Amino acid sequence: MGSATFALPSLDALFEAGYTLTGVITQPDKPTGRGHALQSTPVKKRAHELHLPVYEPKSLKADETRELIRALAPDLIVVVAYGKILPLWLLQFPKYGCVNVHGSLLPRYRGAAPVHWAIAKGEPKTGVCTMLLDEGLDTGAVFLCDETEIGADETTPELYDRLAAMGAPLVVKTIEGAIAGTLKPKPQDDSQATFAPILKKADGFLDWTQTAKEIHNRVRAFNPWPGTVTKFRGTHCKILKTAVGGNRPPLQSEHGTVVDTKGRLSVMCGNGVPLEILSIQPENRKSVSGADFANGARIQAGEKFEAVMDN
Repeated sequence: MGSATFALPSLDALFEAGYTLTGVITQPDKPTGRGHALQSTPVKKRAHELHLPVYEPKSLKADETRELIRALAPDLIVVVAYGKILPLWLLQFPKYGCVNVHGSLLPRYRGAAPVHWAIAKGEPKTGVCTMLLDEGLDTGAVFLCDETEIGADETTPELYDRLAAMGAPLVVKTIEGAIAGTLKPKPQDDSQATFAPILKKADGFLDWTQTAKEIHNRVRAFNPWPGTVTKFRGTHCKILKTAVGGNRPPLQSEHGTVVDTKGRLSVMCGNGVPLEILSIQPENRKSVSGADFANGARIQAGEKFEAVMDN
């Protein structure tokens, strides 16, 4: 059971390991883009390439879904980035339960966006875990974990793909141990739990009173969505790429103030350290380098980037 690209390495690994995949369950096609054309999930596309049967139940609570699961008769269900909470009857159906691949070091960053929030919070490391699903939100007992450092400038798409690849051999090893009876899941320490809620548009609104490092982390974490947004001369701009530091201004400058426009675009942050804007996308325009934006708009030192307060 999976939908997003995070599930693809795990699906490939299960297929290559020779397991009998009685079915692939994914979310139904959804309208996307301006033309609202129906778009299949990445998992559906890969399953078709592997000539596997695909099912797209609209509801996991429907009688038709129960009949489907009974017909497929799985001994074990692997769940990776499926996008829906599994009801109790489904969790209890397979002999070996439902094994999930989660992109964090549980119990840290339970929830829908663990990769984004680990970067946004400036974590030095993260990882991927396999767990036995229960009724809670990522609260199940953990089988195995694999840890990795987060690069200082690594973005969510980069880390997301690395963790997806790390999850593939981990889930195969988990299944082998669970079936053989040599691997038992260990309960999580709920007192150490942190959460990674689903992203909202407002999460990307930049606050220039934060430190340069904090803002840099949010830029890395929240692109391409919801995007990190600020205002300049009354219009919205997306900040796409940044670097911490640069030339410190000779005088104390207020947060959000442009402090360097000579060959670069640097903005003062709350801790007195400038943040260089390497790539920026003005509203309804293509992205450009910070230096080109400063030159094209003839930005002067002392002008200000402001926080977005509206929705």
